[in-house]
Amino acid sequence: MTTFTQEIEIANAGGQKVGARGWSALVVLMLPVLLVSVDNTVLSFALPAIASDLAPTSVQQLWIIDAYPLVLAGLLVTMGTLGDRFGRRRMLLIGAIGFAAVSALAAFAPTAELLIAARALLGVFGAMLMPSTMSLLRSIFTDRDQRRIAIAVWAAMFSAGAAAGPIVGGILLEHFAWGSVFLLAVPVLVPLLVFAPLLLPESRDPHPGRIDGLSIVLSLATMVPIVYAIKEIAIHGPALLSLGLLAVGGLIGWIFVKRQLALPVPMLDMRLFRRSSFSGALLVNTLTVMALVGFLYFVAQHLQLVVQLSPIEAGFALVPGLIATIVAGLAIVPIAKRASPSIVVPSALVFTVVGYLIIAASSADAGNVSVLVTAFAVLGFGIGAAQTVSNDLVISNAPPNKAGAAAAVSEMSYELGAVLGTAVLGGILTALYRTNLTVPEGISAAGGAAAHETLAGAMAVSESVGGDLGAQLRQAASHAFDAGISVTSLIGAALVVAAAIIAATTLGMSRRVRAR
Repeated sequence: MTTFTQEIEIANAGGQKVGARGWSALVVLMLPVLLVSVDNTVLSFALPAIASDLAPTSVQQLWIIDAYPLVLAGLLVTMGTLGDRFGRRRMLLIGAIGFAAVSALAAFAPTAELLIAARALLGVFGAMLMPSTMSLLRSIFTDRDQRRIAIAVWAAMFSAGAAAGPIVGGILLEHFAWGSVFLLAVPVLVPLLVFAPLLLPESRDPHPGRIDGLSIVLSLATMVPIVYAIKEIAIHGPALLSLGLLAVGGLIGWIFVKRQLALPVPMLDMRLFRRSSFSGALLVNTLTVMALVGFLYFVAQHLQLVVQLSPIEAGFALVPGLIATIVAGLAIVPIAKRASPSIVVPSALVFTVVGYLIIAASSADAGNVSVLVTAFAVLGFGIGAAQTVSNDLVISNAPPNKAGAAAAVSEMSYELGAVLGTAVLGGILTALYRTNLTVPEGISAAGGAAAHETLAGAMAVSESVGGDLGAQLRQAASHAFDAGISVTSLIGAALVVAAAIIAATTLGMSRRVRAR
């Protein structure tokens, strides 16, 4: 009987190389990856239009973005386990159908509340998509070298999709209403439904355990209160309710872990987390995605509302960063084969830290778009390279029969990072903006309240007031927002430094495992 470690080493020892059919299957798998990652950030560029049309509060504005990744993160482990049991391709197809249908409904949501509800339902079907893509990749590419390249493509497409969200949003919003960012899902998922049955093999755990309903409830009940508490603390500061929710989520999470350790066939095999390369890679993913999404949250508003670029101009301003992310993700593969991840990942993240420091140093120069473009290219280069290596470690440190659950945990780290990027960095930026904003005398109380609520609200009030008074409000709001960006960028840089330290101290033994 083989041990857990031996199972992993046997799986990584070698396998049959795939041909054109296998690489074609990879192309099909990239469709949901791109869509889900784009969906994480595309709304950042649509927020000004949504704010103008639906008039959400600042809290609702954050929930419009966060409802989707919050629900998705809470259900990922469940859906990954169900995919292992009932078939990963089957879960992928069900998720694609549901995601496309709900996206069409979200496009025509008449109120902020209904849009938030639609985003939450999208999270349910999105949770079916992402674990299936990585676990199917694990079963298709059994040769380690080919799988490393496939993972590099997966990671590059996920990072590129996150970076492409604002670009896609800019193009769509230049010509169509904000609902078009949701309708994008339909033409992307239709080819998936056509080609997936033809090119993707079905795979599942040959010896699945029973479905444990209590574990499903516990996993969701762990994520929701914790992330909600973090959002509330970031926006309003520590309070009894938020700290209580944080404690409740932690307690339920402890109960979930204890139950998994007691079950003969757990929903989530906790032995995965005993491997430092697995746990460390997950933390690196969470922190780097948090830094990336937090950056995109404020840069989208800065370019459109402060610099006053059109959506399409603002989107194309980020193209160099998108290219850098993709290039770095693919270029790091030959280096990662020869160098330890504990060296490669921290070295890559140095670029991301430098990118954030450039933004912090230049945020006072609101009109200097070239500096921001350069900073994003440097920032994206580091994240693209680091995430390729960390994802390779996650998937190679799990046995094939647990690929769905491992992929779910990996994707959960991505989605948690997306939630925290918006909630923490976005919440801190909102608080700093409100603190720094001084509304000029002559603005009505209602106008002042709207201006303090969001940057978009301030710009709308300045347009309605007009004249010198409106110009004064616009200038005051711009300075307040950019002052907040400076501080938020330093916090983002600190997060990346933490990720680099974690990588340097936890990924050191991975080279030996990878070489086998």
